[in-house]
Amino acid sequence: MILVMGAGAVGCFLGGLLHASGLEVVYVGRPKVLDALSTHGLTLTDLEGRRLTIDARDLRLATEVPAGLVPSVTLLCVKAGATPEAAMSLQSSLPAGSVVVSMQNGIGQAGRAERVAPSLCFLDGMVSFNIANLGAGQYHRGTAGFLAATDHPILQAVVAAYRSQQLGLRLVADMRPIQWGKLLLNLNNPVNALSGLPLRDELMQDGYRRCLAALQEEALGVLGAAVIEPAQLTAVAPRTFLRVLRLPTFLFRVLARQALKIDAKARSSMADDLSAGRQTEIVWLCGEVQRLAESVGLNAPLNARMQALVEAWPQRGAPYSPRQLMESLGI
Repeated sequence: MILVMGAGAVGCFLGGLLHASGLEVVYVGRPKVLDALSTHGLTLTDLEGRRLTIDARDLRLATEVPAGLVPSVTLLCVKAGATPEAAMSLQSSLPAGSVVVSMQNGIGQAGRAERVAPSLCFLDGMVSFNIANLGAGQYHRGTAGFLAATDHPILQAVVAAYRSQQLGLRLVADMRPIQWGKLLLNLNNPVNALSGLPLRDELMQDGYRRCLAALQEEALGVLGAAVIEPAQLTAVAPRTFLRVLRLPTFLFRVLARQALKIDAKARSSMADDLSAGRQTEIVWLCGEVQRLAESVGLNAPLNARMQALVEAWPQRGAPYSPRQLMESLGI
């Protein structure tokens, strides 16, 4: 049995694939999400054209962890800000030693969870692709990618289950390079959110790409000072990606078609958070770059400015044009 703690876009997509593989899955989430699932069932789609539907009657849904549940693996998929609360809930419900894989944004969420729930075995994980909530219980993978997690014997069954659904789960000894590689990509989340555009449309505008390149370049400088080499998660290495982002749009369009598989439905979850008035994960993205910079005696002013822009969104409430965003970041 698999427990999904946080049945949002990531939790529903990852849990749905495991469900389709034949595993029993329990989805714990917010009433609004669960109501949609109980009404419409769960539908998963992707950029390759696959469509998978699970009938609502076959979904096991709950607003909190059911008493007496003993899952073989739990996927922790709540937003990073909710990690401590979710971890304490799991500790009060699951047997000691239960394996929990953090499939969350940011660096070291498993460690944050373990500090408040030391009786459980938390492992770091990573989702490298974009998942959009299309409404009515439908979740769409709009970019190419894979999963990764800290190696643990109990995850072999999960690897096989995902493989049966044409999705790779890599088990590695050290997740930190992969997490930083993902965070570099996630620095586009605030750019996308403030643009107000779908992911592909945003990336096809030179000014937005320059904003992303500036954020990533600053982060790579900090990583170099900290002697951390981020993993390559796309067809292009992180430092090469900077040059690709700064190409004229007509050239970027050609290279992106070959190296970056993104469809028209892809959109960052931060954009959804801003539109819904929810707290974003900016402190676990740009904020992570700032914290690492401070640890090595540096500053990360561009990432600090981007965090401030996202946090000030409720007062602005309108998208930034490429020029407006560049000027606001000072680039």
